[in-house]
Amino acid sequence: MFSLQRSCFLNNTGISGSSSPFSYKLEKLPPASVKVTALGPNRDRNSSLLIENNNTLKEIREDGTSSVANVDSNPTVADGGRDVYYDDAATEDQLVTPWAISVASGYSLLRDPHHNKGLAFTEKERDAHYLRGLLPPTVISQELQVKKMMWSIRQYQVPLQKYMAMMDLQELNERLYYKLLIDNVEELLPVVYTPTVGEACQKYGSIFRRPQGLFISLKEKGKIHEVLRNWPQKNIQVIVVTDGERILGLGDLGCQGMGIPIGKLSLYTALGGVRPSACLPITIDVGTNNEQLLNDEFYIGLRQRRATGQEYAELMNEFMTAVKQNYGEKVLIQFEDFANHNAFDLLAKYGTTHLVFNDDIQGTASVVLAGLVAALKVVGGTLADHRFLFLGAGEAGTGIAELIALEISKQTNMPLEEARKKISLVDSKGLIVKSRVDSLQHFKKPWAHDHEPIQKLVDAVNGIKPTVLIGTSGVGRTFTKEVVEAMAALNDKPIIFSLSNPTSQSECTAEEAYTWSKGRAIFASGSPFDPVEYKGRVFVPGQANNAYIFPGFGLGLIMSGAIRVHDDMLLAASEALAAQVTQENFDKGLIYPPFKNIRKISAHIAANVAAKAYELGLATRHPQPKDLVKYAESCMYSPVYQSYR
Repeated sequence: MFSLQRSCFLNNTGISGSSSPFSYKLEKLPPASVKVTALGPNRDRNSSLLIENNNTLKEIREDGTSSVANVDSNPTVADGGRDVYYDDAATEDQLVTPWAISVASGYSLLRDPHHNKGLAFTEKERDAHYLRGLLPPTVISQELQVKKMMWSIRQYQVPLQKYMAMMDLQELNERLYYKLLIDNVEELLPVVYTPTVGEACQKYGSIFRRPQGLFISLKEKGKIHEVLRNWPQKNIQVIVVTDGERILGLGDLGCQGMGIPIGKLSLYTALGGVRPSACLPITIDVGTNNEQLLNDEFYIGLRQRRATGQEYAELMNEFMTAVKQNYGEKVLIQFEDFANHNAFDLLAKYGTTHLVFNDDIQGTASVVLAGLVAALKVVGGTLADHRFLFLGAGEAGTGIAELIALEISKQTNMPLEEARKKISLVDSKGLIVKSRVDSLQHFKKPWAHDHEPIQKLVDAVNGIKPTVLIGTSGVGRTFTKEVVEAMAALNDKPIIFSLSNPTSQSECTAEEAYTWSKGRAIFASGSPFDPVEYKGRVFVPGQANNAYIFPGFGLGLIMSGAIRVHDDMLLAASEALAAQVTQENFDKGLIYPPFKNIRKISAHIAANVAAKAYELGLATRHPQPKDLVKYAESCMYSPVYQSYR
């Protein structure tokens, strides 16, 4: 089988594995409704044509004959209405050739995850595409397929087994995978992403079956441009890249960190509507310092200690340059789970030359700020009226702190340096204070305030008297009973965010926060916790999950054609998310909206981000749409099956 995928150029290509090789040239015709014809000289039964677009193509064969094919140009949903998430053409740069064409035999079609529909192929499609006998005779709907798959997945008791079942489905039937995930997002989000993805990364070498992204190692130094060209999709809009050095709270997992980019990009599609073909997961393999992995016979990465310094910088620079050369200036590069010393440097170095975003620093900050803004509707006051204490001063902690300070400064016209004084951070050596400034890493220095040194967190709580306690330490159970009780003694409604992932690394559980605060805490966590009953009242803990922000944020950048990320875009995303929390949510103790409405939420976030891009002069798609929310919805990918004629 061969594919002519979305690209600026369509090359002449022969069919692999067919007895009748031939090549194609494509010519766009006016829209029409015509039936697919069998292609290939002598109507070779080993080949058939599938078109995936809203337009009609004319195929001109080398012998001068031609045939025309298209798919249903008005896809509908179950209620008969037009599927508003189908038309994703607004995210396309190349409007001249935005088609994906595959020529495949019936048997190959069933093994093509982009076009396979399994038992949902209709009788006519089975005749047209040589599927007779390759499938059981029954024809079922996609909705019944979803029901069957959910039943199957629920039979597994081990989360990793559910994860592997979902990955198998993604490799078999892409649209069914995303339909399943979108329709059951609250149940399946913890399966395809945190906390299960952490275990998947730890065991990635053992469960690895087929590549789902690009692995770029030191062996490819000097050839990264060519490596990127090996990826079959050419119109890439979002790249999620990791070097595996700091995977969640699990440390250095090296090449096996690939589970993170794959999981993140699944959410870009399911939650933000970015086309799967526009997403590219990448792992940069420079070795690992994890001795257990280096001695593991199943480890799939380079068996060497991590490259650092100039060697590391040169590889990353070649990568960033090659990405821009291959995919243009508007491709979004999301850095994921880099160690602190590299994360800040990469963001600072490439933030002015590339469209880059660090989810650990910026995404986490935006989702936490949204939760705080929503929480203020319960506790009262403004951000400037509160005092903030962080346990953890790495990427997440300092990123959140900086965005809070920026928002305080914006709301009050207070100098940023003054706004920072309302925020204190505790790291592994205690409270960050001026007397430590000479020994601090550069990203911690803005948070060194005039205060006597304090070693213990509980003493910092009693000394700083914060109204908000935020954990980003990556160390589990550090919000002890003594700490939570101290927060409750100081505040009628203490705000406690335990953000470290996965669940085992959370600073405290939801049950501990509600019980030790006597049901008064406003709590959110990074990983999900079940509802908690305390003295007859049920508390539903909020999840400060980055998945609220980055899918909609990325969609907003794509649909506006933004060329740079600005801090005001992060603030705009936070405001949009906080605005989606209803009084009904507050009554249940929630400060984040339910994930079941995530596509609607993402559309509003995308609209706010895009509006800010236009306001700042960073957008390149003109004119600006009048209704950005509706435009965002129209850009979203739909997993609903297409009709092949």
